[in-house]
Amino acid sequence: MQLKGAWLSFKKSKIQWKNQKGFSYPGMKKRGHGSRSWIRIDQNGNSKILDLDKATLMRRCSLPSRDLRLLDPLFIYPYTILGREKAIVVSLEQIRCIITADEVILMNSLDSSVVQYESELCKRLEMSKDQTDDLPFEFRALELALELTCMSLDAQAKELELDVYPVLDELASSISTIKLERVRRLKGNLLALTHRVQKVRNEIEQLMDDDGDMAEMYLTMKKERMEAYSTSEHYFQNNIPAGTELLSKSVPVSPVGSVSRANKLEKALSSALSSSKYGSLIGSSNNGENIVELEMLLEAYFVVIDNTFSKLFSLKEYIDDTEDFINIKLGNVQNQLIKFELLLTAATFVTAIFAVVTGVFGMNFQPDLFNYPDAFNWVLIITGIACGIIYISFFLYFKHKRVL
Repeated sequence: MQLKGAWLSFKKSKIQWKNQKGFSYPGMKKRGHGSRSWIRIDQNGNSKILDLDKATLMRRCSLPSRDLRLLDPLFIYPYTILGREKAIVVSLEQIRCIITADEVILMNSLDSSVVQYESELCKRLEMSKDQTDDLPFEFRALELALELTCMSLDAQAKELELDVYPVLDELASSISTIKLERVRRLKGNLLALTHRVQKVRNEIEQLMDDDGDMAEMYLTMKKERMEAYSTSEHYFQNNIPAGTELLSKSVPVSPVGSVSRANKLEKALSSALSSSKYGSLIGSSNNGENIVELEMLLEAYFVVIDNTFSKLFSLKEYIDDTEDFINIKLGNVQNQLIKFELLLTAATFVTAIFAVVTGVFGMNFQPDLFNYPDAFNWVLIITGIACGIIYISFFLYFKHKRVL
């Protein structure tokens, strides 16, 4: 009966689960659709806080889900600067943003780098309203992200230099456990900072080596081309003569008039195609020229981050040299201790000879030597001279073998 009741209760719970399957509670959130706080900065320097979910952000910036995953602070991804069709995805240190031709969507955070990026970008955009700047909007936003990242890493490198060099100098003069532990912590911080600097350096270098990736970052130019193309297409559609449409077969048409209209249509199409080809050629040539401008911009910050990397590499070499010096110093001390232990062992061996003599004369027998009053002194003198000769022999042997 108990098994039957348990089976009935199990079937009842299973039926209830099937009835509830497919229904979602109103308070539940779908996975991956949670909204996040973002800061929107337009071309005029106006900032606004927005709550955008992942799907809305994908539609707004025309980005795939894998690119937005790079901006998620819950995941650890390498530093990234990606150029897409309508946006640039930037993930450098704490600055994680999406740059388009019209706006910057910055991930909202209380970090000082994010606050500084927002305030500095708004200030620069407001100051450049009445000024003619050669750089487009997306490059100014990218430049500020690179500038703040390089400045932050360089400041951390300088601060680490101020902490490491005095400790290493003290450790070289006197070795202690506390100083060794402090150097170990500083070396760990140095390796972590070097890894971060190297990732930023490699990302900029990889971007500079690929002309296609740099060409993808000209968002303003691509937007202007699309607008010019749509305007020309609209103008072409509105200015097609009405007589160029297909005429009905039932209506008699003059052969001369039809030929002239066909010629006009052919000329219009050829002129439109030639103008579009000419525009594409001009755009490609201008794009090639502007790639040099972007490459110079990236090269400037590559020099800065490479200088920081050189500082950290020199600091690591100094730490390695100090470690080698300490190891040599400790090895020298260890060699001195080994030499002292060797001499002490030889002295112990010589001293054991007295113990042997004492053991021999301590035996329970009556030798004739005990009948002489000066025999004890002669035994001590002869034993001491023999032990001295043995010890000197050991010392000369060690000198001959260059052990001492």
